Amino acid sequence: MKLTTKLMIAFMIIIIVPVIVVYVCMGVLQRYQVKTFQNAYQTESIFEMFVGNSVQALDSLTGKIQEEIWQILDKDADGLLRAGTAERLNGQLNEMESFLMIRKGGKMVYDGSAGDLSALESELLALEGGDFAEGGIYLAGETNCFVKRQDIYFSDYEIGTVFIVTRAGLLLPQVKQLAGSMVIVVGALLVLVAFCLTMWIYYTMLQPIGELQKATKAIKDGNLDYQLDLDDKDEIGQLCSSFEEMRRRLKESQEEKLQYERENKELISNISHDLKTPITTIKGYVEGIMDGVASSPEMLEKYMKTIYSKANDMDRLIDELTFYSKIDTNKIPYTFAKINVKEYFDDCIEEIGLDLDTQNIRVNYKNSVDAQTVIIADAEQLKRVVNNIVGNSVKYMDKQTKVIHFDIQDVGDFIQVNIEDNGRGVSVKELPKIFERFYRADSSRNSSKGGSGIGLSIVKKIIQDHGGQIWATGTMGHGLTMHFVLRKYQEVPNE
Repeated sequence: MKLTTKLMIAFMIIIIVPVIVVYVCMGVLQRYQVKTFQNAYQTESIFEMFVGNSVQALDSLTGKIQEEIWQILDKDADGLLRAGTAERLNGQLNEMESFLMIRKGGKMVYDGSAGDLSALESELLALEGGDFAEGGIYLAGETNCFVKRQDIYFSDYEIGTVFIVTRAGLLLPQVKQLAGSMVIVVGALLVLVAFCLTMWIYYTMLQPIGELQKATKAIKDGNLDYQLDLDDKDEIGQLCSSFEEMRRRLKESQEEKLQYERENKELISNISHDLKTPITTIKGYVEGIMDGVASSPEMLEKYMKTIYSKANDMDRLIDELTFYSKIDTNKIPYTFAKINVKEYFDDCIEEIGLDLDTQNIRVNYKNSVDAQTVIIADAEQLKRVVNNIVGNSVKYMDKQTKVIHFDIQDVGDFIQVNIEDNGRGVSVKELPKIFERFYRADSSRNSSKGGSGIGLSIVKKIIQDHGGQIWATGTMGHGLTMHFVLRKYQEVPNE
């Protein structure tokens, strides 16, 4: 839900819900209280006491009993004074905070008030001959009563008056209590609605913002592991998702930076170690020449060849380091051209074979590709691939008879190069890792097996840049075979 929608809903809740809830609750409370008044006073108009005409409500309160009294008076005025009649009617009036008074010939002959109402009698006497409002008259002040009056003539021709008096002072507090209860209920409902709305806004808006603030502080303090897990679909949720994505990328960037720094340190350590070995050897042989140890031409030639070989090792290491920097910045210089597969690998293996022969390593070479097969490749970089693979094989030769097999095959749209050695091999578990930068199958590196650890990663990069693939097979103790494929070049006929 969008934030704007939530705000609109909150606005509607603030305006509409309290009105509806108050209306419903007031209706329920009114029904309950009115029913209570109806049971107590046998009237349906008590609600008018606080929303309409209170005089009319007081009038209707004793309306039924009044009708009965007036009917008795119409038939027989003296019947009202017969034993038990006035008491019965007065008892019914008492249930509604009212009572009956009867005056005859200027004297009160019946008083149902059961109390000292001399002030009321004097007020009623003062009203003698006055006009009563329709239904009755309200006497304020000390008496605080509502009075209904009916003049009658007794059988002895005496003039009399019947009064129905309602104690408004006792009845109106109950009405006020009803109104007060409604005010309390309405206030409580408004507080409840406001509380629920506040909680809703807090949990849907303020709490996510608070979590976002905590995450921001954590990242500011360098804690990139603090995860912000919010699934809301509104604007705040989208902001939190974007923030979490930013945190993940920052963490990945930091990890990549640390990994890069570790790899650089390892590279420097490897190169330093591998350079130190040939330098030490060169220094030793040069000192031998200088001290006259190489006294014969044969020994001098041997010393010079060794110095030359070690200088080549140093040159190769420096070349790998330079090439590695180009890989890291994707600036490998390629010069792609059409290359005849048979001619290229024939020359390449012949040159490599001469070098391997000096190391007492036998070379087997087989090229079953058609003499006209052509690929698009960089001759120099492809030669680097072969040299790096062969150099890696030579490094881990552990058999007395050392052999490297070269097999060039035609596999449909591709040519496949297989370079197999009979060295110590690599375990199946380690095979997928050998193309990773700085990975060494021989973790306990020594001077004889050294290497920068980036040779095969360079091979993989060059093959991939040629649009090919490379993989390795083999088992521990039985040698390693490197396979790579390159797509053949095919002329597109002109139509």
